[in-house]
Amino acid sequence: MEENYLDINRETWNEKTDIHIDSEFYDQKSFLEGKNSLNSIELDLLGSLKDKKVLHLQCHFGQDTLSLSRLGAKATGVDLSDKAIARAREMAEKLGIDTQFINCDIYSLPDHLDEEFDIVFTSYGTIGWLPDLDRWAKVIHKFLKPDGKFLLVDFHPVVWMFDDDFDKIGYNYFKDEPIIETVNGTYADKNAPVALKTINWNHSISEILNSLIQNKLEIGSFDEYDYSPYDCFNKTEEFEPKKYRIQHIGNKIPMVYAVVATKKQ
Repeated sequence: MEENYLDINRETWNEKTDIHIDSEFYDQKSFLEGKNSLNSIELDLLGSLKDKKVLHLQCHFGQDTLSLSRLGAKATGVDLSDKAIARAREMAEKLGIDTQFINCDIYSLPDHLDEEFDIVFTSYGTIGWLPDLDRWAKVIHKFLKPDGKFLLVDFHPVVWMFDDDFDKIGYNYFKDEPIIETVNGTYADKNAPVALKTINWNHSISEILNSLIQNKLEIGSFDEYDYSPYDCFNKTEEFEPKKYRIQHIGNKIPMVYAVVATKKQ
């Protein structure tokens, strides 16, 4: 099944793109008017982006990539979905922002790009679409300058253990077989009239960190957060502005984590 996961997931993300652009979740109107789509978690860890070359992996339709550019970065976004990248390029042109977008899967990026970057960045719901984190970490290492910084901010693997309503454990914490499902709606519009097939994988914290360490990326910090900055799960409550928890679980589980790593000389 792994050999066609790219085709299946590309088709799914192509279907999601227009739904997401039109959704309240992504608030495209405010974004086009100048709102930055990045959250305080990643902004604090990214630091100053002025004149920094930033490679944004799995960028969807480019809001965060364009936000990086607005903050002074020379940003390049990469995504599997050809439709999402087409919309990202349209948006960049409309806004007059010089941001580069590349349409390919992450593993084949070395065939499409030959540059080094000050920062490689990926966030929120990205690595679960990848079966092999060793190959992923090799790509990160390849595109970082010596002493360059990698930042991963993502939903915590503990979150992916639960069923959709967070009532019971539904999935293995550790990488097992591919998780093949047909999902109604999307996280950005739960009532969207679509049923989309997906293939993804759970990755434990040890698998994530070791893939980086084994590819000569030195871990500088690892942080866990007891909230999500996005209201994308079921049974949530907003306990502070833009901070969401599962109502009946509260602060008892980590919902997001962040890793900062540096490419060793």
